[in-house]
Amino acid sequence: MPPAASSPAPPSEAPILVTGATGYIGGRLLRALERRGRPLRCMARNRRRLEGRVSERTEIREADVLVPRSLPEALAGVGTAYYLIHSMGEGEAFEVLDREAAINFAHAAKEAGVRRIIYLGGLGHGEDLSPHLRSRQEVGHLLRESGVPTLEFRASIIIGSGSLSFEMVRSLVEKLPVMVTPRWVRQKAQPLGVEDLIAYLVEALDLDWRESRVYEIGGADTVSYGEIMREYARQRGLKRRMIPVPVLSPRLSSLWLGLVTPVYARVGRKLLDGVRNPTVVQDDRALTDFAVRPQGISEAIARALVNEDRDYAETRWSDALSSAGEAGVAGPDGFGPRIVDSRTADVPVTPAAAFVPVRRIGGEVGWYRGNTLWRLRGFMDLLVGGVGLRRGRRHPDELAVGDTLDFWRVEAYERDRLLRLRAEMKLPGRAWLQFEVTPLDESGGSRIRQTAVFDPRGLTGRLYWYGLYPLHRIIFRGMLKGIAERARAAGGSAAKFTARSPRAAF
Repeated sequence: MPPAASSPAPPSEAPILVTGATGYIGGRLLRALERRGRPLRCMARNRRRLEGRVSERTEIREADVLVPRSLPEALAGVGTAYYLIHSMGEGEAFEVLDREAAINFAHAAKEAGVRRIIYLGGLGHGEDLSPHLRSRQEVGHLLRESGVPTLEFRASIIIGSGSLSFEMVRSLVEKLPVMVTPRWVRQKAQPLGVEDLIAYLVEALDLDWRESRVYEIGGADTVSYGEIMREYARQRGLKRRMIPVPVLSPRLSSLWLGLVTPVYARVGRKLLDGVRNPTVVQDDRALTDFAVRPQGISEAIARALVNEDRDYAETRWSDALSSAGEAGVAGPDGFGPRIVDSRTADVPVTPAAAFVPVRRIGGEVGWYRGNTLWRLRGFMDLLVGGVGLRRGRRHPDELAVGDTLDFWRVEAYERDRLLRLRAEMKLPGRAWLQFEVTPLDESGGSRIRQTAVFDPRGLTGRLYWYGLYPLHRIIFRGMLKGIAERARAAGGSAAKFTARSPRAAF
């Protein structure tokens, strides 16, 4: 049905407030709104979390929804406020904190004359909702009770590069060739691509309404959690077997999840407890009132994988802080399933001089440490039908994007600053090797950062990386040290060498 008659939308000059802009959804929404050129204001407990991440036109105000006296200044003059805050990372007290935060924000918004609130909640029906879904829907109720017209989106699970739901599915599928699947894996949902969710949130600005509304939103396909896992496995080229069993409650499954994917366990258990509830749209008014036409599960997963290859995803669920002020669920450094080894060396020479051994790497010069091991790896690659080291390099001192370099190919190149190589040897996954050179303002020297990234394909890929980990450590540490020594020799003085421990992303 068409939207009801309503009063005019808030004046375009009134700032739009985005709460939760440091989080997964809020960060993406912020960029989408900035592209529209509307006046924006972000609210955060610590402004330093947003500095450098927003445009010059976007205001930053420090405020905390659990400190009522901090809210009036942040809400002053606001026309529309996005409420994207939750406390799910705060143990068993998250429902109490969510309730207190919503009451404080709703009261302050009413007092400040905010004309509209747009809120993102969770989809679910019936009386027996999980604590997670119950809290999300209670927050929407509290915002509506304030008297400020509130548009609440109730969304099914979100599929996108960096989203918690997607990370959990991927972690299970990547690690477990055989999965024992309890009944909840057959529960139905309508997974919504994160790009479609952002489109709904942005379009809500142009929808006029004088009374509160609730919209249920989901993707084009109704699928089970098992079907989501199978589709992910198909697109990653993984063979996975699922053995259904009639036992294993969500509670027991959450304990098992903590063993298999400990990085996501703390928040993941709360989400997993909610899978006993179907998250299927029963009221499809959103398809009438909005122009968004959500994509299906295949497209959503494909887009998530593409986006992750683009700068390893724009934002991640672990970027967020919970509303209680402590770090949310911060996993180790890394990107999705990728394993990352990153090291730095400081050298007392200019960036141009520090980059010389980087741009000359490979070919006749070699790899500065362990050249015998590199040649052995190239020979093994030839035995399994790979390219080996026989290609060498086009020019001993110059590189360009697309050049071959032994069994690598130049994927990105900025002279005196950046070289990124993509592996073309036979591997159970994908690999990159990157070098960045940046100036050190204090000393006049330069910092060389060397980063090796491996995207393993399933369990075989992980066994490959960790089986060769002792050699990887010797090679990568020695390679950077050799580069630093070459740069130091050119500068004629000692360089300070530091190495950061490898970090694994699960």
